[in-house]
Amino acid sequence: MASIFRPSVSLDLRPKVTCTNLSTKEQLKFQSKSLRKEKLNVRLRSVKANQAPGTSVVTELNNKTDYGVVGVHHVGLLCENLERSLEFYQNILGLKINEARPHDKLPYRGAWLWVGSEMIHLMELPNPDPLTGRPEHGGRDRHACIAIRDVSNLKKILDKAGIEYTMSKSGRPAIFTRDPDTNALEFTQI
Repeated sequence: MASIFRPSVSLDLRPKVTCTNLSTKEQLKFQSKSLRKEKLNVRLRSVKANQAPGTSVVTELNNKTDYGVVGVHHVGLLCENLERSLEFYQNILGLKINEARPHDKLPYRGAWLWVGSEMIHLMELPNPDPLTGRPEHGGRDRHACIAIRDVSNLKKILDKAGIEYTMSKSGRPAIFTRDPDTNALEFTQI
């Protein structure tokens, strides 16, 4: 009889990562930069030093903690006044509300805003974090990062709206700003 605590069938849930057109040197560079060796057992299959250009190499990852992460679904941000926050997120940043998400089924007011294929969930709830004394540069605070195409265009939008921001300290094309509730947002150009 099978136990409910231990399945009688074992499943191989290890992710498979395909690397195409990589030399052996590039594969090792990928392996050392992208994989945490202490947590992953990496095995290269069909890797030959003289592998023909254009052929695929399959890297199999055996990660005992893998449970199928595919991306970030949404980021939850607290706000004091939903209308004020929607003014910022919709009218300044241009984000659209996801009408399919529940608004009336939760015990607080809120809104779901599309950010590409992911979302920001604004929640009108008391904020336990201090609103003052936060770092001037949002990169030194908890923040959500949104990928954008044109930092210079966003800079013009923020300037026109009189919204303060700082540029990335690393010199890369990125802007850090705060919403009306001091939630830090990073916008990085990809």
